Amino acid sequence: MHADLILAMRQIQKRVDDFCSRFELRIPILLAPMAGVPAPSLSVAVANAGGLGSCGVVLMPPGEIDAWVAAVRARSNGAFQLNTWIPDPAPDRDPQHEGKVREFLGQWGPAVPASAGDAVPPDFATQCEAILAAGPRIVSSVMGLYPPHFVARLKQRGVAWFANVSTVAEARAAEQAGADVVVAQGAEAGGHRGCFEADQAMNRQVGLFALIPAIADAVRLPVVATGGIADARGVAAALVLGASAAQIGTGFLRCPEAKIHPAWADALAHTLPEDTIVSRAFSGRAGRTIATRYVKAAVAKGAPQPAPYPVQRGLTAAMRSAAQKEGDVERMQVWAGQSAALAKAEPAAELASRIWRDAQALLSA
Repeated sequence: MHADLILAMRQIQKRVDDFCSRFELRIPILLAPMAGVPAPSLSVAVANAGGLGSCGVVLMPPGEIDAWVAAVRARSNGAFQLNTWIPDPAPDRDPQHEGKVREFLGQWGPAVPASAGDAVPPDFATQCEAILAAGPRIVSSVMGLYPPHFVARLKQRGVAWFANVSTVAEARAAEQAGADVVVAQGAEAGGHRGCFEADQAMNRQVGLFALIPAIADAVRLPVVATGGIADARGVAAALVLGASAAQIGTGFLRCPEAKIHPAWADALAHTLPEDTIVSRAFSGRAGRTIATRYVKAAVAKGAPQPAPYPVQRGLTAAMRSAAQKEGDVERMQVWAGQSAALAKAEPAAELASRIWRDAQALLSA
């Protein structure tokens, strides 16, 4: 093997070893925090395999956060992260336009009452207190940066902060704000993308393999790569490009421990990269889903523009609930990254272990 290649492989191994040692992991595989997939069993399986479990708590009040943490700790002593959204300013409401959205959604599900758009997520400050009380080793942020006073409290407790970013500028801001790790999220990612500015999420879509080396060169923090990674090839490529670990979301969704609707899991197996689409159709925030009939109709010419987050989420709640009960994937909120078809229906611990084992083989070949 050429001397330069040997040196490069040693550098990759050192990055991985340093990251795993620091965060008490055996493998550099992280479960992406997915708010719509809170099943503790998935995090237990990934953590017990030596990776990092996770929970996206944005929609969870303190009692549910406590219950999730207790359920994971009862079955695993592995590490996990708790993740929440940094809230946007209160949205501008337009009752007349919301009426048009409600009328459109009524064609896809039950009639939508005018009060549906009033729904709001749990209080952010209260969630932060619950997160601190839970005492995780790692917390993570998305859609922005934690406020300085909360960062100071994290550091006092020795809790690491992973900041999700989607651009080089956001990575630099996270480093300056005191983040311990930046999670570089490419536009290939399923679900909501963690852009700091909601109005930039649709037109500022940077691919992961352009983003990783740019961020690795711009900050001194460890970089976790996420977005469109679902197998050993993606993990190995991310590490070569400068990441210290890889975070996988959609790639774990077909595992039985994820406990998502079977219709969603089955659809992922047949979803090619071009079968996904980024839209604001479900929540008002840009998110990548399977291009279902509802989503195509919602982005078609003549359809009303979605209301802002979280108003749109409230307006679509009745349709989403009905679709879930009926198993209708064409109206479900079926988040999917561009590598959805690579997801395997096998136990999560076996999948995580196999992905890392195969990635090591690729790196040493």
